Amino acid sequence: MHHSSAAVFGELTKPPTAPLQPLLDLITNVLSLLLLSSLTVRSFIGRWQILRSKLFSLNSSLSSLSESPHWSQNPLLHTLLPSLLSNLQRLTSLSDQCSSASFSGGKLLMQSDLDIASSSLSTHISDLDLLLRSGVLHQQNAIVLSLPPPTSDKDDIAFFIRDLFTRLQIGGAEFKKKSLESLLQLLTDNEKSSRIIAKEGNVGYLVTLLDLHHHPLIREHALAAVSLLTSSSVDSRKTVFEQGGLGPLLRLLETGSPPLKTRAAVAIEAITVDPETAWAISAYGGVTVLIEACRSGSKEVQEHIAGAISNISAVEEIRTTLAEEGAIPVILPLLISGSSSVKEKTANFISLISSSGEYFRDLIVRERGLQILIHLVQESSNPDTIEHSLLALTHISAMETISRVLSSSTTFIIRLGELIKHGNVILQQISSSLLSNLTISDGNKRAVADCLSSLIRLMESPKPAGLQEAATEAAKSLLTVRSNRKELMRDEKSVIRLVQMLDPRNERMANKELPVMIVTAILSGGSYAARTKLIGVGADRYLQSLEEMEVSGAKKAVQRLAAGNRLKNIFTRAWKDH
Repeated sequence: MHHSSAAVFGELTKPPTAPLQPLLDLITNVLSLLLLSSLTVRSFIGRWQILRSKLFSLNSSLSSLSESPHWSQNPLLHTLLPSLLSNLQRLTSLSDQCSSASFSGGKLLMQSDLDIASSSLSTHISDLDLLLRSGVLHQQNAIVLSLPPPTSDKDDIAFFIRDLFTRLQIGGAEFKKKSLESLLQLLTDNEKSSRIIAKEGNVGYLVTLLDLHHHPLIREHALAAVSLLTSSSVDSRKTVFEQGGLGPLLRLLETGSPPLKTRAAVAIEAITVDPETAWAISAYGGVTVLIEACRSGSKEVQEHIAGAISNISAVEEIRTTLAEEGAIPVILPLLISGSSSVKEKTANFISLISSSGEYFRDLIVRERGLQILIHLVQESSNPDTIEHSLLALTHISAMETISRVLSSSTTFIIRLGELIKHGNVILQQISSSLLSNLTISDGNKRAVADCLSSLIRLMESPKPAGLQEAATEAAKSLLTVRSNRKELMRDEKSVIRLVQMLDPRNERMANKELPVMIVTAILSGGSYAARTKLIGVGADRYLQSLEEMEVSGAKKAVQRLAAGNRLKNIFTRAWKDH
């Protein structure tokens, strides 16, 4: 049950041997006398009315404290109560001066002294209320000296967290350091703790520790905890954002030391995963900060900021800001020099921004983006990177000059054919769609003839949506070449598969127009052998049924299929007559 850091925490927070009850009795006695004397003040009456209200509130808190069964075991009170007593004694002295018939001191100095004492009193009341609300005074202190093991139930973890955050908020620098160390170990050892921390802990206070005026080690520990919270669960990530975490994280990314920048980058990437929070980057003026971090940051920072930029690109309005702030020339080089993960995130950004219009596509092309994307499609082994790159090329190919370049690149066309044959289903769909939309020469169509069988097979796949149509259009494009039609007809399995798709009872191919289009393309050359083979496997019967069902194109296919038989009958009759 005991972890090393928990043991240190326990040693640090072990209550001193001096009993607290006499100290509390003394405080209560001083407070009672102060409440009486405050009634007789003759100077600064308005300020004393405010102080009197706070003293009553303090009295109520101390009463609740004394009724808590384990209050005297809490180590925080060994710091808090002596400080409170000192402040009350100071107020007693000020009360005596203000009760004098003729106050002869400096008014500005007295006003300042009263304001300082009043502020300290507010802090003490707040700290006591925090202790009381946390519930830690109702359980023995020994329970929370050890870090709860991963097998602990939620109640034990919640109690530990409440106690930990109480120490974090009330204690001095050493308490804060040890509390943060325990928090980090809890987050590291127990996956489910982040959700409980989001609910039971004061994440907002944790965020305030990211400010530059805090001790560097405290700030470093707090940032590590915030970074883990953003990466651990949806609940804790949203809580960090809702408690104002994004602003301080962007400041640390901009001005922090290299280790702090890396931690901040991890947290920012995690926060921007949620589209509803991604917009806030722009609201905080963070787009420029992200781009600069990508330009000058370490490899680790670049990786996470590339992810953050990719995330916020999902918001269309932010894409314009990114482009205007010069993100494209900064990010495109990462597709060459970055790690596999960076390339994937950056390619996703480029695919998103290229979908937004000609202005963005032109920016990408001007920065040699076309060559970089083609290279990625050729060389990358990461399916996601290839997918994003292909999508970007699909968008960019809307430009006529780019379409011509892609259409005339034999190596690129062959790569599309390889992806149709061996890629995952998404890559097959994008490659098929791109292949059908390019204006490819007959030579390049012959170069990818061997992917026709894969295209016919993909026509049978109802998912993902649009795959059947993309495969059909690509196959139809390749079948404009005579040698490709011959090659397909030599593939018995593909022919049978195609004809089975024509069967009205085949529910896998709901849109019968698609296989009809392919049959029509095969018959466009007037090949007698193709007609004979298709009839031999029953295409004529299915097509006639589809014609009766008034499926578009079926009538034309039936006519083309029958044309060969009619021509053969004419020649047969002529021979017999002769």
